[in-house]
Amino acid sequence: MHHCITVGLDERSYPIYIGRDLFAQLSRLLPQLPKQILIVTNQIVAPLYLAAVQQALGEHRLVTHVIGDGEAEKSLHNYQQIMDTLIAHNFNRDCAVIALGGGVVGDLAGFVAATFQRGVSFYQIPTTLLAQVDSSVGGKTAVNHPGGKNLIGAFYQPQAVVIDTDCLVTLTDRDYACGLAEVIKYGIIHDAEFFGWLEAHSQDLVHREPQAVTYAVRRSCEIKAEIVAADEREQNQRALLNLGHTFGHAIEASHYDSWHHGEAVAAGTVIAAEFMRQQGELAEPEAQRIKTLLQACNLPVVAPKMPLSQWQDYMQRDKKVKAGQLRLVLPTAIGAACLRTVTDWDSVARAIDRCSEHD
Repeated sequence: MHHCITVGLDERSYPIYIGRDLFAQLSRLLPQLPKQILIVTNQIVAPLYLAAVQQALGEHRLVTHVIGDGEAEKSLHNYQQIMDTLIAHNFNRDCAVIALGGGVVGDLAGFVAATFQRGVSFYQIPTTLLAQVDSSVGGKTAVNHPGGKNLIGAFYQPQAVVIDTDCLVTLTDRDYACGLAEVIKYGIIHDAEFFGWLEAHSQDLVHREPQAVTYAVRRSCEIKAEIVAADEREQNQRALLNLGHTFGHAIEASHYDSWHHGEAVAAGTVIAAEFMRQQGELAEPEAQRIKTLLQACNLPVVAPKMPLSQWQDYMQRDKKVKAGQLRLVLPTAIGAACLRTVTDWDSVARAIDRCSEHD
């Protein structure tokens, strides 16, 4: 039994399959797979799931490329090495790239698929909660550059996404919580009813109760699919998916080793809510509900201590900056958000200060 959600992009529409024990059903779910397949995975995921995928796709010609674990692996160096693998094995345009792993694997493998011989078939098999509810859906692919995250990339949609929720049992508590940050984001920006459901079921989710997890993944994917279908290239509505990310990327960039993406987004979301509370545009109880739910899901709600000049420097590099002006995604109520150009840095600094560690 599995759910199927369609990302509606006309002739580039594709299914997202969500369920348990889906690895065994891969050849049935993905009947269009070409004979030549490159599986990109990492050193943590490969020992757990690679054999099951290889077994399911046994009649295909499979080559595997394994990268290390962590955000630093999303590099031009690894991109070139995967290209070298494809070329060394004489892969042609009639091949497919499968991403088996979390967001780093998906973003990197997707950028390879988008650019090898001007684009080959691409499939996502996300194994982390964060990738399942966010990065595997919507076709954003990229590698990082020393100058910033995701600066080199392309919009390139997969042919299908296969989400096996059984994968989540092997995640560390920390990585699992990082995914919950993105789940909560959907409730804040788009669906107040879903936010209320998350509040009521936060402990079921923390304890990875299968029914609750499946519903949270499914609803998150439905919301993401709806937003991507309406605004594939992030001209307006899709930017709302970056709630907390402008602040979060500043935390991540400056605390690479100690903060994970979902943790930084959680702290960034609290800053965004505090900014709107100070502006009188988000009711105090709603700002508090956001903070309380993030805390209940074992996520940080206080940003690390960092000079304001450093915040400003990193935030100015954000991809939402237009004509040198800072644009932030800000919650106006639970279930609604806006994208706004903010020129008053002092008010931003006040919100950051209030939500940061102090000596």
